[in-house]
Amino acid sequence: MQRALELAAKAVGQVSPGPLVGCVIVQGGEIVGEGFYVYEQLKHAETYALEQAGDRAKGATAYVSLEPHAHHGRTPPCSAALILAGIARVVCPIEDPNPKVSGQGFAHLRSAGVEVSVGLLAREAATLNEEYLHFIRTGRPFVHLKLAVSLDGKIATRTGDSRWVAGEQARARAHDLRHQCDAIMVGAGTVAADDPLLTDRSGGTRRRLLIRIVMDERVETSPGSNLARTAREAPVLLFGSQSADRSAIRALEGWGVEVILDAAGGRDVLSVLRQLGQREIQSVLLEGGGGLAGAFIDAQLVNKVTFFVAPLIIGGTTAPVAVGGLGAAKMADALRLKGVEISQLGGDIEITGYPVSKG
Repeated sequence: MQRALELAAKAVGQVSPGPLVGCVIVQGGEIVGEGFYVYEQLKHAETYALEQAGDRAKGATAYVSLEPHAHHGRTPPCSAALILAGIARVVCPIEDPNPKVSGQGFAHLRSAGVEVSVGLLAREAATLNEEYLHFIRTGRPFVHLKLAVSLDGKIATRTGDSRWVAGEQARARAHDLRHQCDAIMVGAGTVAADDPLLTDRSGGTRRRLLIRIVMDERVETSPGSNLARTAREAPVLLFGSQSADRSAIRALEGWGVEVILDAAGGRDVLSVLRQLGQREIQSVLLEGGGGLAGAFIDAQLVNKVTFFVAPLIIGGTTAPVAVGGLGAAKMADALRLKGVEISQLGGDIEITGYPVSKG
């Protein structure tokens, strides 16, 4: 099963809006077939593994990282392929919550006499597909907040200089996080201060171009910014207010920026996520600044947090802080993380965890 999860992870960036799936077929203690799913290649992980196993699939055990589907979609049912190949047993960590699949794949296998075992490495499998599982259950993208901060919680100096808070290894890791997501989101202040490109420079293969999203209520992003000038090369969505200056909107649209206007000007972050979900955007990497991070935390819409903490003390009462917004009134109300993992990247520390739900 661990090998099936490793295989599934090979397709990070290449399956959205679908799941990561790996399959290993074992006959007599020997691996006889392997495969993993890539959206553009149509064939599912089970199909590749069965083709590799050939006749040795008969009576074998298939380890699949997610419940095989039993419906006709872009491909024929994988449960049927496993049954026809003579697989005797299927081991799977978790059910697929997609209503088209949910439990039906397991039921199809069992009705054909195939033994089905569920639960092995369930936590690891759920973590691997956390973006997909959240998207299917809520219709909204999984939100991963990523920030680079100093020891005193600053993301820039009092003059706005933020290059670079974290070191080279942490920046490379940040690009790996971008590669895992469908979209990256920043506030208008970050665009004005840093003029970023917000591209995926991990070197990994992507199925879809990384979508760049700007929350800019007043539509003040410059048509000369890096984002606007590259909007025809990679999508840029800008959420602004209906009261914004029309000439500014037209100027950005002339460069290919898609401007989305509403009465809240993008301040209703739940509405924004719902609109992104309708576009089948499965995951968003939230890169700041502090106001945007605070808005999502206040709304309890952050699903995962990664902080790169650099051994720096920036100081200054006016230097931008990592998280703004309303914040907690009491320490008991502070956002706490569970499942925390800590690692060292050069001189920096990466801290990743999951917000504890407040109900």
